[in-house]
This record gives sequence, structure tokens and C-alpha cells, in this order.
Amino acid sequence: MAVTTSPTRPRVLAIAEAANPEWVSVPLVGWSLASALREVADVHIVTQVRNRDAFLRAGLTEGRDFTAIDSEAIARPLWALAERLRMGEGKGWTMVQTINAIAYPWFERLVWQRFGPGIRAGKWDVVHRITPLSPTISSSLAGHCAKAGVPFVLGPLNGGVPWPQGFDAERRQEKEWLSYLRSVYKLLPGRGATLRHAAAVLVGSRHTEGEIPARHRPKTIYLPENGIDPSRFNRVAAPEPGVLRACFVGRLVPYKGPDMLLDAAAPLLRVGRLRLEVIGDGPMRADLEAQAARAGTGAAVTFHGWKAHHEVQDIMARCHLLSFPSIREFGGGVVLEAMALGVVPLVVDYAGPGELVAPGTGLKVPCGRREGIVRDMGAALAALAVDPSGLPAMAAAARARVQDKFTWQRKAAQVAEVYDWLRRDPSGPAPKVF
Repeated sequence: MAVTTSPTRPRVLAIAEAANPEWVSVPLVGWSLASALREVADVHIVTQVRNRDAFLRAGLTEGRDFTAIDSEAIARPLWALAERLRMGEGKGWTMVQTINAIAYPWFERLVWQRFGPGIRAGKWDVVHRITPLSPTISSSLAGHCAKAGVPFVLGPLNGGVPWPQGFDAERRQEKEWLSYLRSVYKLLPGRGATLRHAAAVLVGSRHTEGEIPARHRPKTIYLPENGIDPSRFNRVAAPEPGVLRACFVGRLVPYKGPDMLLDAAAPLLRVGRLRLEVIGDGPMRADLEAQAARAGTGAAVTFHGWKAHHEVQDIMARCHLLSFPSIREFGGGVVLEAMALGVVPLVVDYAGPGELVAPGTGLKVPCGRREGIVRDMGAALAALAVDPSGLPAMAAAARARVQDKFTWQRKAAQVAEVYDWLRRDPSGPAPKVF
């Protein structure tokens, strides 16, 4: 297997079981980070065979740039089982992660069979498992690498944000029965061994950082997992003067709160002081359209359904605000996308979105019960409808924050600081890269 090397750049074996430039969510994160790391290190990506064709279409050469591991004998039937057990498309995420935790060890076993001899021989300076992002899935590679004397980097890990109080109905609608038992993963022996053997653990949220046992905290490094490709989000928002325009982008499912947004915005929508663009689709769409009609706001709300990427940013760029009342968002990539365009985010201050929106770059309402979120988001919208003069400064600050911290190029540079630390003196304090 050919690997292009440099005397100064680290040689990195990047494990990204989920990595695909043509998909969204975790696979896109895996692809984006692994690809960006090729600019700062000599990287060979190891992924699952289902991603092979997309890698080839993206211009990578199999054998030189990446290896596709065929774990389908185990992965395919277990994935089919997960799809049956989740009881609805887009539901039962905890169930899917549980099944993935059963299937994934076989993938790592095949990776070790293929690359173990090279790792033991010192062919790689660092082994970095980028995906899975879930902190519930352990890694046998961590122990193998520790025995071989090769630093193993885990993460960015993120997930498992608790459901806020008062949203049990939404939790049941999402078929999240297993989420009540999720914390059991902390008792599994593989988790302790993985954290013990890892040389560095990248944590994508403060919640995940807080779940790492104290004895392992010195080697944890905070680094939100989401990033922006400037070539994909390359517009600058230019909303027309006059009425306040807001958008919602995402699946129309209970935990993202589109029904709360319609309730919060209803007084402004009815009198023509707000326009709302709803981009996305899902099981709630018919009910949301009926809700808007009952409230007398239908003329001021446009339900666009699913849109291609370029159409999404075209619609967003006509808006002042991303109004996004999600109450259980691990990463919040859509918040970064809005900020990159100069669309000011208005979010619930919880989990991913709450961490991404720094002071002066957007607005946050407290995460409480449903009625409190509706009240506070409605008040924020009403204040902006009266006086939107602060929005341009926030939009500019949001764009600057993304450029400074959240492009994939910047992410790669942040991870490269971790690699340099491990190669130079891992006994010293872990770097603060964010």
C-alpha cells in the first residue's frame, strides 16, 4: 500500500467507518475531517465498503489514499434489524446506536487484521479513530495501539445529550425508549479500557467532556465536531429590507420543535410582521401545515420541503434569522451553516447549538419547559421585529467566528496541534486547540 510521506508531517491512519461526501450528518463529518487532515498530515483513510464508490467519485485512489473494509457480513443484517426495531424512519436513534455498538467491533477486528502489522512496525505515527462519534462505542484498536507504542486518538466524541424535563411526550414520539437506559454504557468494561489506552480524547461537547471519568480528563481536548466547507456555504445573506424574515432548517420531527416555533411566531405572522421559511420535511409536516392554517398564519409561512444544498442556502440567504428551537441537538451543524452565511441564529441554549452561539454572534433562549421556550422565543422575535438594528453586527460576528474556528481547514489545523503534542511530549499538558 503506497503512502506519500514527508519528514515533518505526521503519518496518520485515520479510521472513519462512517465517512461519505454524498451523505449528511455523521458520514459527512467523518469524510470532511478525514479529508481536511490530508492537508496537514500524510493520511490514509480506512472506511467501510459502503463508502467506496463515493470515495472514488471524489477522486481518491483506493490503496493509496484509502482502504475500504468489507464488514457487510455482520453490518448488513444488523443494520436491517436496527431499521425494523427503530419503528419509523428517522426515529429510535438510540436503538440504531445500540445495534451499531454490536456491529462495529467486527469492523475494527478486520481493520487490525489488515493494518496491525504496519502499526506494530511503526509505519504510522498516529492512529486516529474519527467515527463513530458516539461515546458509547468502545475501541479494541486503542489497546492494540497502546501495546505497539503508537498514540491512539479518539474522537471527536459527542452524543447522548439528556432529554430536557417536560419533553417526555416528544421522547416517546421519537421512539427513544432505550434512551432511559443509555447511561448503562458507562459500566461496560470496553469503555474503561478504551479511555485508558487512548493517548488523547477529543470531546465534541461540554456534556460529553463531563461524562469522561476524572482520571482521564487531563488527556481530553474540547473540539466541536462540526465544521463548514466554504465552497458549499459561499453566499452572504442579503435579506430584503422591511419585514423580518426567519427560517427553520431540519427534519420536521418533535425534538427539533417546529411546532413550538409556529406557536412562538404566530402573533407576528398573523399581522404580517414576520415571514417564516420552513425548509425540510418529515412526519410532522401535515400537522404543522394544519397548525399554521388554524392559527391564521398560513399566508406568512412557506413549507419548502426538502431542497438541494444550493437551494437551501439560497433560501437561507434571504433571511435575517435561523429560528431553531431544537431541544436535543448534539452538534447543530445547521447553526454553523447559518452563521457562515451571516444568518443570525436564534436557538435554545442547550447542547450543541448553545455552545456554538457565542455572545454577540446570535441569540439564545433558556431551555425550560415547552411553554417557557415558546414564550421566550416569541419575545425575542417580537423584539427583533420592533428593532432589527442589531442584526447586521451579529451577522458579521457570526461569519467571523465560523471563519476563525469552524472551517474544516481550521479543524484540521486544530487536530494537527494534538498530533504535534503526542509526537513531541505527551507527558505535558494537553493543548487547548479551540
